[in-house]
Amino acid sequence: MTTEANRLVSLWDEAKAASMSEPEKLLYRSNLLGSDKRVTNYGGGNTSAKVFQADPLSGDDVEVLWVKGSGGDVGSIQMDGFSTLYMDKLRALKDKYRGVAFEDEMVGYLPHCTFNLNPRAASIDTPLHAYVPKAHVDHMHPDAIIAIAAAKDSKAMTQEIFGDDIGWLPWKKPGYELGLWLEKFCLDNPNAKGVVLESHGLFTWDDDAKTCYELTLDIINKAIAYFDTKTKNVPAFGGAVHTPLAATERRDIAAKLMPAIRGFVSGQQHMVGNFVDSETVLEFVNAKNMPALAALGTSCPDHFLRTKICPLVVNFDPAKNNIDLVLKGLEAQIATYRDGYEAYYERCKHDDSPALRDPNAVVYLIPGVGMITFAKDRATARISGEFYVNAINVMRGASAVSEYCGLPEQEAFDIEYWLLEEAKLQRMPKPKSLAGQVALVTGGAGGIGAATAERYLSEGACVMLADINEDSLAATFANLTSRYGADVVRTVVMNVTDEDAVSAAYAYTSVEFGGVDILVSNAGIASSAPVEDTTLALWNKNMDILSTGYFLVSREAFKIMRSQDMGGSIVFVASKNGLAASPNASAYCTAKASEIHLARCLALEGAEAGIRVNVVNPDAVLRGSKIWEGEWLDQRADTYGTDKEGLEEMYRNRSMLKRSVLPEDIAEAAYFFASEKSAKSTGNIINVDAGNVQAFTR
Repeated sequence: MTTEANRLVSLWDEAKAASMSEPEKLLYRSNLLGSDKRVTNYGGGNTSAKVFQADPLSGDDVEVLWVKGSGGDVGSIQMDGFSTLYMDKLRALKDKYRGVAFEDEMVGYLPHCTFNLNPRAASIDTPLHAYVPKAHVDHMHPDAIIAIAAAKDSKAMTQEIFGDDIGWLPWKKPGYELGLWLEKFCLDNPNAKGVVLESHGLFTWDDDAKTCYELTLDIINKAIAYFDTKTKNVPAFGGAVHTPLAATERRDIAAKLMPAIRGFVSGQQHMVGNFVDSETVLEFVNAKNMPALAALGTSCPDHFLRTKICPLVVNFDPAKNNIDLVLKGLEAQIATYRDGYEAYYERCKHDDSPALRDPNAVVYLIPGVGMITFAKDRATARISGEFYVNAINVMRGASAVSEYCGLPEQEAFDIEYWLLEEAKLQRMPKPKSLAGQVALVTGGAGGIGAATAERYLSEGACVMLADINEDSLAATFANLTSRYGADVVRTVVMNVTDEDAVSAAYAYTSVEFGGVDILVSNAGIASSAPVEDTTLALWNKNMDILSTGYFLVSREAFKIMRSQDMGGSIVFVASKNGLAASPNASAYCTAKASEIHLARCLALEGAEAGIRVNVVNPDAVLRGSKIWEGEWLDQRADTYGTDKEGLEEMYRNRSMLKRSVLPEDIAEAAYFFASEKSAKSTGNIINVDAGNVQAFTR
């Protein structure tokens, strides 16, 4: 096997595998294959092994097919991700088969073949593995192989590169019939080691797990070497016609485009964005042949399901930097795409086709800038972008040595609106209450900010944590991503009193997630001093952070929310002290009162745009709160004639309900104001203070 830098190298550890059972070797092989995106895309491909095991009832040795179950990803699959089925029952299914017109009904028989009551549902690709007469089978979607499979002269190229080792089969939608085709090919070509499926991918097989794994790598390496040789001096995609903007300029353009696009495409549900400006993407979007190739759509079914019939090419000219003109024409461009998609649906639909789905594009290509993808959640948006990068690699190879061919329109429709695919979509869990929404939380590293972020994340939101304390921000980020994943949490170091920093934070949020739906203005300080000891600097510091800072972050939120035209929710975390005077805290109390009145003003301005502005008033939230870590704790303890340990108890006993107030309590109120539960509330205040008669809003 070649070991050049761009070649795949075997990672098989014989010592590690020696003690493994055959199912464990299948898992090992699967994870190794899925660890490299040159081998297969996320969630793509599947692997199998035929193993003799004791029947749980008879005790007899029976042949069992272990195969990746429906859904899942070979790179991260665990043992419970495999379906297990009796091979004798799978072979008996042939007697039930009524022909191509009825092949979808065969999926309904697969549960009857289940071995050992395995709850993992078998996938549509199960027959493709079952009927190959070899113990181990790999089905992968390598870019280099799909570039062959998607070329006009795919069959001839397969023969040229692989000789008789690898066969070729014409396009056929995955299903039972294709499984029978594979079986016939194997029986007619007993010395073949695999087959290229037109517009689809690669099958390889062997009777040994390690040999099968290394065979798969070897075949992919031959394809990579072929394209390296053939495309060495060939300009990709007809050569460049645009020059990419500088990296900062690309992100500036994306930050302006993404909220606007998001507003136009979020009619059915909130969408989350992902931006990519890698070298691969820039090479494609700046190329002469990009518009024509993009219009052809993708070829591999996995690519197509993630990226739709074709992308939308945004009318941006990097040489003119005509972003204002593009923004003005964006609504019409997106409407034209929707009209085209609806026409495609009408041309191709069958009597029993599922209803028209979201007609908006998933992929947006911007010359000179990069690629934007939108989906119902951040992970799906990112993965859709990864799939389109796979498609770009395929188009590069196929168009350089032959002519790239996308899936025929009717075949593409029949995959997208496949009744079996629709059934899978219907089984998806109901979206959480904040699914697809994006929240920016200032003071995100503190107790209330972190608790609020976690509450939002638990309901499906994406969260940008903004804080001035970089170390605390990193710790909070690590904590939240360990439980909710890296896709949905980002951080930005931001001083709320710095106008440029606030603007930059929102631009960053727009590029990372697509826009903003929820602002939790929570950044704060606290100070205590008799009025005669209150310096102008102390007064200004309170007003800068607690009043001006709230104004600045709200102003930027309004700009993006108006751009999206989807409404929004702004939540101010103020204080009981904004309503009830407190001794030795005139600067703090006045600034907090300013916050509350600012919220009322903003509620008036935002109502016509559906932007709701509400206030949560905490009191005495000591646990986890950053403002209680410094002088404020000593000052308040001194004011009330107690020590640090007694202060929380004093506050608890002072409350009407005699209960301590925790960060999670404030987070619950912040969730209420962000959610549809409060859709008819604006300009309101919730006191979360365990009861304080002086703070009653009357």
